[in-house]
Amino acid sequence: MKTLFIRLFLVLGLFSATVASVRAEDLGVVKSRMSKRLAILDSWKSQGVIAENNRGLVELRGANAEAGDVVAAENHDREAVYVALAQQTGSTAETVARARAKQIAAGSATGVWLQRENGEWHKK
Repeated sequence: MKTLFIRLFLVLGLFSATVASVRAEDLGVVKSRMSKRLAILDSWKSQGVIAENNRGLVELRGANAEAGDVVAAENHDREAVYVALAQQTGSTAETVARARAKQIAAGSATGVWLQRENGEWHKK
């Protein structure tokens, strides 16, 4: 029981830290970083190096250290935006992220790897 309480406390602490970092960081700065990454993300998507999952995040499809670093940075920024939008709309970050995943899939170029809601991967 004590271990469960400690784990729950740690999880809640991490969530609170994420929410606090969103407030502390200007969303304009986050969006600027995301905009600067867009060309390389699009290039890697067209090459099949990365894919768009059904949770509004990008995923690495192979072993590429540089792409892995960019994917981690992009996902961090996307999560910050989703949390901020959820706070503004009274929704949840997960709901915002899944809605954004659908928008991204609809706007993706032919040949990009996408994840369906059921978890299945396909090329558009």
